[in-house]
Amino acid sequence: MLRFVDVATDALGAAREEIDALNVYPVPDGDTGTNMFLTVSAARDAIREAVAAGADQPTAMKTLSRGALLGARGNSGVILSQMLGAYVARLGEAAPDERHAVSVAEAMQRATDASYAAVGTPVEGTILTVARAASDAAMATAQDDKARARDVFAAAAAAAREALARTPTQLKVLADAGVVDAGGRGLVVVLDAADTTSTGRRPMPVPEPFGTHHIPLPRAGEDLTEDGPSYEVMYLLDAEDDAIAPLKKALAPLGDSLVVVGGQGLWNVHVHVDDVGAAIEAGIEAGRPHRVRVTHFAEQVSETRRKQATRTGRMVVAVAAGPGLKALFEEAGAVVVEGGPGSRPSTGQLLEAITRCGAAEVVVLPNDADSVKVAEIAARTAEQESGIRVEVVPSTAQVQGLAAMAVHEPGRTFDQDVREMTATARHARHGAVTVAAKQAITMAGPCEPGDVLGVVAGDFAVVGQDLEAVAREVLERLLGGGGELVTIVAGEGGEQLAAACAAYVEDAHAAVDVMVYDGGQERYPLLMSVE
Repeated sequence: MLRFVDVATDALGAAREEIDALNVYPVPDGDTGTNMFLTVSAARDAIREAVAAGADQPTAMKTLSRGALLGARGNSGVILSQMLGAYVARLGEAAPDERHAVSVAEAMQRATDASYAAVGTPVEGTILTVARAASDAAMATAQDDKARARDVFAAAAAAAREALARTPTQLKVLADAGVVDAGGRGLVVVLDAADTTSTGRRPMPVPEPFGTHHIPLPRAGEDLTEDGPSYEVMYLLDAEDDAIAPLKKALAPLGDSLVVVGGQGLWNVHVHVDDVGAAIEAGIEAGRPHRVRVTHFAEQVSETRRKQATRTGRMVVAVAAGPGLKALFEEAGAVVVEGGPGSRPSTGQLLEAITRCGAAEVVVLPNDADSVKVAEIAARTAEQESGIRVEVVPSTAQVQGLAAMAVHEPGRTFDQDVREMTATARHARHGAVTVAAKQAITMAGPCEPGDVLGVVAGDFAVVGQDLEAVAREVLERLLGGGGELVTIVAGEGGEQLAAACAAYVEDAHAAVDVMVYDGGQERYPLLMSVE
């Protein structure tokens, strides 16, 4: 499951713009891919945090379900959160002697049933249709006593792609636009991620002729809904289970796209209406609504422009992996999001930092290879929702971020500033020293727990026994291409090591300047760069 949520989040991130462009139903607001990405990303962050805190399997699964529910955005995101919750709930009920193929297939069936139950008026040709085709194929495959879970995932993904290709024949608005259903396409991405996690196979392409067309999004002032409701209303609701049926009955006549998902006292409510007050009052009758979000479809673009007009200046948002690094970035004027190996920031955290800083232009320094894609999704979401101009400098190490921050100049044009910061980050050759926690095979050969590992440009390049000796070897490799400045950042307990390495550089490379900082990062006694 941990591997799956990582693969699914990355896959939805890569497909986000494509799915957004397909979004014509129920309203062409161009955010289905973003909403599904944010929903799965929230689930991933929740389960990873739970596992890092030592949660057992049942607790971690429940945390994933709750994370998806709390992070669900939009119609398709809310439906997907319900599917994920039902899926992991069935897996949690699996008996030790139960065949995996059966438990997985029945979990998919449970997810499909839950998605249909959550929607006020189910419509075929949508994510629901794709889910039904996938779970039917999964159940049929599981009937074979020799079938394994990987066979079930493969069958479900293949059936979903075929069902997706048929959605334009089931929903006229899709046929008119020449596209497949956006939510269904998102579900195919998720099922392909499950297949990839299980088998290692790459996803098949989306069936032609649908799935590759771009749908122009409406201009400011255009009617997004034709004759449909004007507002999207979403809120979390604290309510007893027996209050949900009356709630659905009260909301159904107010509009369409009604979805209510959740359980055990917490629900996520989504509906399109003209009467916002009535939709919220229905929630008050049922329990306690909170985190209320109202979107006026026809004013989305103009609101984005208004928000953009109220913002001024330029800011940098930087991810820092330790208290010392945090202080360095803050002293340079950056808004800092704390993160690092084992506690990387989520899209939501980066998005909140981008919007909170109040700037019209924002440069993001992820400072970690695994966080670059997350930062890019946060950047595009901020642009869509708040009209902020955002660019991500693809810094893959903390020291690259420090180098980029050193040349940041708000007085330049935005494009010039981003180009200079990007070039500086890329030209900063970076390395690190860490200690192996387990037995493994690295690019530099096998290592045992306790061995010292030297990292060059993100790869393990040296295996040794002595921290200083390995650090010197890394420095020599970084300086092999020349350089004028060495930056050394000491981690927890690495102060003396940093001082010894600085003295070595001053001795062996008299023409090279050395800067030493206290970064306080975990796991890496030293971070190093050469410029």
